[in-house]
Amino acid sequence: MNHHSISSPAHLADLCQRLARADRIGIDTEFVSEDTYRPELCLVQVATADDLAVIDPYRAGDLTAFWNLLAEGNHSTIIHAAREEVNFALTACGKPPANLFDTQVAAGFCGPEFPSSYASVVTRFLNAHPSKGEQRTDWRRRPLSNDQLNYALEDVRYLLPLYESLGRKLGKLNRLEWLGDETERWLADVIDSRESPRWRRVSGLGNLSTRSLAIVRELWLWRRHEAERRNLPPRRILRDDLLVEIAKRKSTEVHRLREIRGIHGGMKREVLEALAACVERGLVAPLDDIEREPAEAMPPQLNLLGQFLAPALSSICRNANVATSLVGTATDVRDLIAYRLGFGNTENREPPSLATGWRADVVGHLIEELLAGKKSIRIENPLSEHPLAFDDLRTG
Repeated sequence: MNHHSISSPAHLADLCQRLARADRIGIDTEFVSEDTYRPELCLVQVATADDLAVIDPYRAGDLTAFWNLLAEGNHSTIIHAAREEVNFALTACGKPPANLFDTQVAAGFCGPEFPSSYASVVTRFLNAHPSKGEQRTDWRRRPLSNDQLNYALEDVRYLLPLYESLGRKLGKLNRLEWLGDETERWLADVIDSRESPRWRRVSGLGNLSTRSLAIVRELWLWRRHEAERRNLPPRRILRDDLLVEIAKRKSTEVHRLREIRGIHGGMKREVLEALAACVERGLVAPLDDIEREPAEAMPPQLNLLGQFLAPALSSICRNANVATSLVGTATDVRDLIAYRLGFGNTENREPPSLATGWRADVVGHLIEELLAGKKSIRIENPLSEHPLAFDDLRTG
């Protein structure tokens, strides 16, 4: 496959000049994530109407100009499953790629599958079949073979045709605005996940006291800082189970920490002292932002309504030709029911996801009409994969 090999700062500058004139830029990356705090970028593939290029980050020099160009232009940036590419851009220049069009999300608005692989989307919407192979390549090794480079380029070869095909389909369905809203919400979540402490995701917190949770938070913040400083995955610094065990014991004594099974003998004393300092901070930390108000007991009919209406979610989405997993879950349905029927504290609470935006158009309004007795559910075809139908009820 003919392409430009970008293997020097001069090559990169030339490519950026050409990209500045493009109205559509497709990109993909190859990276390795198991050995570093953030994934290590090993290759960037780029496609425009006139260019097909592979950037070697190890030889092309600083890529900040490239990421800035993606973030600041008037072009559309086309990516499939864009989370890592967005993270690379945020790390490099603090901004996501401009006018992002994620083909994975776009495909979810055009059919029942989400998330779908790149190959699946290409096959479904372009009737083409990207070549496979090299999935287990260590992209850090050099030189890369022609087969490896061709495999990498397959991941951008179809991005521009996908953009056109999916864009036309979304336009006919009047869903381009949905895609824009979902992309904006998703980008906000990606940015928030980088900036907000997500220590509550540590596994094994279920039975910990509030004070132990305060210690978990201090240990998590220390672990994140150490992982970034040493460029290692956080769990290589301290596993979740050890973090939880330290929080349970609440000991500030180094010799007691060393007794915990799994704290290996080679752990340096200064590390153990840092862990003890985390425990000490957690023992005196304010608990206002850790304690949560006890959940209000929900009436039994909410459970019954949830069990009755949640299975209808997939039928509603199927009828709308939208992927159910993109829309929401059974928990989201129960949240909507509780919100609309006034269960729990709704006064200072944000509306649930199914009550706003395009999700309300697809699901929320229909469930509200069911709750209000304006629509009914019936079994249309018991042998169908989606046997339910929804009918308007005539009022006197």
